[in-house]
Amino acid sequence: MTLTVPNPTERGAIEPDGETPVLDVVVPVFNEERDLAPCVRGLHEHLSTGFPYRFRITIANNASTDGTEAVARALSEEFPEVTAVHLAQKGRGKALHHVWSASDAAILAYLDVDLSTDLRALSPLVAPLLSGHSDLAIGSRLARGARVVRGPKRELISRGYNLLLRGALATRFSDAQCGFKAIRADVAAKLLPHVADTGWFFDTELLVLAERTGLRIHEVPVDWVDDPDSRVDIVATAIADVKGIARLARGFATGRIPVAQLREQLGRDAPPSSLLRQLVRFAAVGVLSTVTYLVLYSSLRTGLGAQGANFVALGVTAVGNTAANRRYTFGVRGRAGAARHQFEGLIVFCLGLGLTSGSLAVLHGLTAPGRGLELAVLVVANLAATVLRFLLLRGWVFHPRRLTEKSAS
Repeated sequence: MTLTVPNPTERGAIEPDGETPVLDVVVPVFNEERDLAPCVRGLHEHLSTGFPYRFRITIANNASTDGTEAVARALSEEFPEVTAVHLAQKGRGKALHHVWSASDAAILAYLDVDLSTDLRALSPLVAPLLSGHSDLAIGSRLARGARVVRGPKRELISRGYNLLLRGALATRFSDAQCGFKAIRADVAAKLLPHVADTGWFFDTELLVLAERTGLRIHEVPVDWVDDPDSRVDIVATAIADVKGIARLARGFATGRIPVAQLREQLGRDAPPSSLLRQLVRFAAVGVLSTVTYLVLYSSLRTGLGAQGANFVALGVTAVGNTAANRRYTFGVRGRAGAARHQFEGLIVFCLGLGLTSGSLAVLHGLTAPGRGLELAVLVVANLAATVLRFLLLRGWVFHPRRLTEKSAS
């Protein structure tokens, strides 16, 4: 049996109209008077002989102080498909944002001027965007099948950065920093207003936002040779990247980044999180909640008695537990629906309270238990309440169908 997943935001194939370029490849440059001409000539030859539709090459000169502007102007006069844009302020992200926002092409791409990436990967990069299969495409030096020549220092930094992204922002794409990417213009028009970075973190921010929005990111393994003359300040870039990761984490946690709105406008229906992944995250939240509960119960037991301490400790941890599971276990972000989720979580809490309070009542009705036996019974009762809590949160409070219906209403 074939499972058909509904997709209300399906994007169709791009139909060239013969008048406007299908592809606009941006080459952002800063003081690249030596490498610019060979790059543009090589790229122009490759596209002229291997790309079947109209194209444009845009040189985005961001505040160069050498002869880059003169070289860019000469290339634009030499080739009708080449356009030169000069920006007064420095920043690769600023340059890409400016050119992509103004372009009339259906697909927007960029590549580094050093041509570290083999241009034979350009067609596989663009093809899934043309067909409508994917929304963004990235070259990956870390995907299976990629061939990379670079020193151990750059290799370690690249892998470490991508591991940091996976740990901090739960990303799934393999390579955020490869200077070889493309995006559909209709998608870019929605995402770019929400991308704040103007420097090297621009790529990462765009990809993370796209992934959170539910867009399809296609990865192309590339052949890549490190440029020994790279002028990237690794330390300054690393610091800026860490700050950018922290800013995104805050934006997602507080709902300041409108992921739900963008998902409604652009997102494709992504498969729900696997049961195993949800169980692992729910268990982690549950362990923390149980420890917190036991600490609170023990500290309040003398003053409030068993039932009073149980009520207060369970109530305090229930609020934190619902919020943590909402964010980490079931992937619901932003403030929309938070009050309803807490109210429904309170109902689940009352059921858990009934289990634990009932266990205490039965225990005290049968015997005069010591503190150790009392805590042991509470742990077992809490485990039963935890199982019930997971089933109700997954099947009711945060059920994907209810979340989808709420977003559509």
